[in-house]
Parts: sequence; structure tokens; C-alpha cells
Amino acid sequence: MATTTRRESDEARKKRGGRIVRKLHKLYPDVSTALQHRSPLELLVATILSAQCTDERVNRVTPALFARYPAAADYASADQQDVEEIIRPTGFFRNKARSLVALGKGLVEKHGGEVPGRLEDLVQLPGIGRKTANVVLGACFGVPGIAVDTHVKRLSGRLGLSAKTDPVKIEFDLMGLLPKKEWTFTSHALIWHGRRVCSARSPRCRECGLLSDCPWPDKRLD
Repeated sequence: MATTTRRESDEARKKRGGRIVRKLHKLYPDVSTALQHRSPLELLVATILSAQCTDERVNRVTPALFARYPAAADYASADQQDVEEIIRPTGFFRNKARSLVALGKGLVEKHGGEVPGRLEDLVQLPGIGRKTANVVLGACFGVPGIAVDTHVKRLSGRLGLSAKTDPVKIEFDLMGLLPKKEWTFTSHALIWHGRRVCSARSPRCRECGLLSDCPWPDKRLD
């Protein structure tokens, strides 16, 4: 998947990365997370549920979940089986329910029931990795971050922005390549572009607004 970028200098890659971001702004000027939420807690929960599940399905499940458990303390004291029944359509519901109950307990015990606004605090909570933390920080706290999901991972390789396969290493490659103020936007825009155009199996390369800056050798141009 990853594109070889050894012949491209760091300076040239950074300039090309800047062009890609500018094009993404034109393609997706108002992009944001598709997960519906009204608070950092709701987005944290929705992001956990989105693992191996579409945002659309998560958004169908969360209204009932948020109404039943409006605060971290509610998750902390919840019966896991009750949570499982609500979130069953999102898949892997037992593990996710276990994570939500543990998350509630962690927030109550360590942060007075409030979602912290620092990455180093978020990743110490049960079930929270850097991707989820960066989603919440960018959307709810205005803290720039790059959330590397499967779409960002795929497009970073195809666009020659990172040759890495580990999400954390990709995150740091993009952080070094792009202006900090663009980190959150770029994550959202690459996710949308991956869903709409640069899909895993059938990328629509001829329709791609990034085509002229894409070095991927397997472009579908026929």
C-alpha cells in the first residue's frame, strides 16, 4: 500500500503535502467528524463504538445510549449487559460495553467525571488510544491532532506522505509534514476522501481532486 518516497526530498514532500491540504480545503471546506455528539463524553463514547462499525450505524444507536447514560457516573454504575443490548448493532458489543463501563469508572475516579482536555490524560483511560484521543481533542477542545484510522493510513501511503504502516508512526510523519493548524482538518478530510473517492478496493482515481499530486503507482486510470 505504501508508496516509495525515497527519491523525493523532505522539502519537496512538504510542499506537495501543502498542496494536498489546500486541495482538500476546496474539496471539503466544511468537513468535520460524522459522529453526532453534544459533549466531549458523547464523542468519546461514539468514537469507541465506531471501531469496526460505520458512523451511520453508530449514530442510529447513540441517541438511546446517551439518553440512558448522560454522565460518566452513569456508565460507571451501569449493568454491562444493559449497555450491551443497546450497542449490539455496532458489533463487538461485549468488548465495547466493557470499555464504556471501565471508561466511566476511570473518568469518575481520576477526573471527577469530566473528560480531560490533554492527550496524555486521555490515553491513560480504559479503551482510549491516540486516535480516539485526537478525535475528541480536535473536535471538542480545539487541540490540533491527527487521528489515524484505516482511511488516513491508506491515503497517507497512496499519497506518499508516509511509508510507515504503524498508526502512531504515520501520525508523527504527518505532524512533521503538515502545519499544526491543519492537523485536525486533514484527518477529517482524508477520512471523507477515503470514503467517497479513494476507497480501498475501487478507488475512483479519474475523479480524484488530488490526482496530480498522487504518486501511487497503482492508480486506476482505465
